Amino acid sequence: MTSSVPSDVLSRRILCDTEYATVRYAGSVPPTTGLWLGVEWDNPQRGKHNGSHEGIQYFKCSHPTGGSFIRPNKANFGVDFLTAVKNRYGLNDEQDVECEKENALVIGKKTVELVGFDSIIEQQSQLNKLVDISVSECAVSHAGQKEEISRTCPNIRSINLSKNLLPSWEKVTDIACQVQNLQSLDLSENKMKFPSASITCTLSKLRVLALNRTGVTWAEVLLCAPGWPALEELYLASNDITVLERPINVLQTLKLLDLSNNQLIDGSQLQLIAYLPRLEQLILSNTGISSIHFPDVGFGCKTKMFPLLQRLAVDDNKISQWSFINELDKLQCLQSLHCQNNPLMVTEKNPETVRQLILAKIGQLKVLNKSEIFPDERKGAELDYRKMFGNDWIMAGGNQNPDKNRPNEEFLAAHPRYQLLCLKYGAPEEGELKRQQPFILKNQLLTLTIKCPDKPDQKPIEKKLPDSMTIQKVKGLLYRLLKIPGSELKLSYESSKMEGKEIELENDLKPLQFYSIENGDSVLVRW
Repeated sequence: MTSSVPSDVLSRRILCDTEYATVRYAGSVPPTTGLWLGVEWDNPQRGKHNGSHEGIQYFKCSHPTGGSFIRPNKANFGVDFLTAVKNRYGLNDEQDVECEKENALVIGKKTVELVGFDSIIEQQSQLNKLVDISVSECAVSHAGQKEEISRTCPNIRSINLSKNLLPSWEKVTDIACQVQNLQSLDLSENKMKFPSASITCTLSKLRVLALNRTGVTWAEVLLCAPGWPALEELYLASNDITVLERPINVLQTLKLLDLSNNQLIDGSQLQLIAYLPRLEQLILSNTGISSIHFPDVGFGCKTKMFPLLQRLAVDDNKISQWSFINELDKLQCLQSLHCQNNPLMVTEKNPETVRQLILAKIGQLKVLNKSEIFPDERKGAELDYRKMFGNDWIMAGGNQNPDKNRPNEEFLAAHPRYQLLCLKYGAPEEGELKRQQPFILKNQLLTLTIKCPDKPDQKPIEKKLPDSMTIQKVKGLLYRLLKIPGSELKLSYESSKMEGKEIELENDLKPLQFYSIENGDSVLVRW
């Protein structure tokens, strides 16, 4: 091997212009002369072939056009860690030499250095102060001289090594194991080889580790995990992970796990990681899952799986059944859910209806799709849900009489929280569940009596209103009619068919017909 090519050139990562590649072959390629490197490009569009030339296969590529032959002088094999740090933070040796030349005094033939040593001490002092280091895209390929990092930068807590030329996990540990207080390490976009057996280096204080787009498998994660005894956040996005295994005596401190953009075989894979005792956040965006099941308990009970899980992201998946949402109510601590861009989200014409259904089905949820759920919104959603499926409940065997209330298993499976909502708000009454009459002209206008029960001096007013008019617009009308701010109004209605019962009109976006208001009913106004 020539002096310009490392002795361990095979499997080394290189940079050629702005493209990254892995060396798969080094040698001659007849009939040409000289040394060639056979490389597999990260971007297969950069290549020309599959590693063969004139019928001879020199190396293999995962893509039919992922390979090329290049001369060694075109390949950048990278630099050691400290060289990259000095270059990034303006502390390289060339600058020191220039500084020393500028600060020298010539007496006769003898040059006397004035501040050369001071500049070296100053540089060393600056390296000592570095705590958070980013050498992303700095062509780092190895650690450098043994123990030099620990001597030079003893105070490092966080390192960003993303998109460099690190060829293997061994080269990573050569760097990381010299940083005694390392808490955060980003290795994303380093296509590297991971060990096939357990490792000896232990990063005892590491809390955050990012391995996005590194090609790591779940089995390799578990082999390396004994070296991360205090790890709390693990990012594994875009690694083509399809199969999970149950972690045994590893990852027990993990609070956040990101598996986004990995096409998991199915939702049952999640049961293998369901007993991580401290996991609080799980990111499963774009993993291809369509179902989830917690078989240890039935509906209405809380599962022992994911015991501390509070935040779950399942955006951009194939979720199309409400049974998925029903299962999530089994989680003991779930408070935040992200589930946008799923087929389920377009099952209803109005996106707001989908949101209300999710709120009604998951009782402890506090944030949905990054939007906080306030108590009034939850109450409105649960009341609407109770009314929306009231007739189905009665047809399935539901009854206001507790002794006769026996809805069938099919209804309970589709609406696990319905019975609980009946206990919370009371069973729906017949007057609430009146079916809408066909929409014809004579049904469009309702003759209603506007009353102000808290203002005895205010005489009742009779008005004709379209049944499609929203509560918000009714409030606007009453603002002009009664000369009071519409935002302060609280509306309800009473009907002669339900004497003594007053029903709140709590959702401003719903029309009058939603509440089954009929001719002759009274709208009660308070402020």
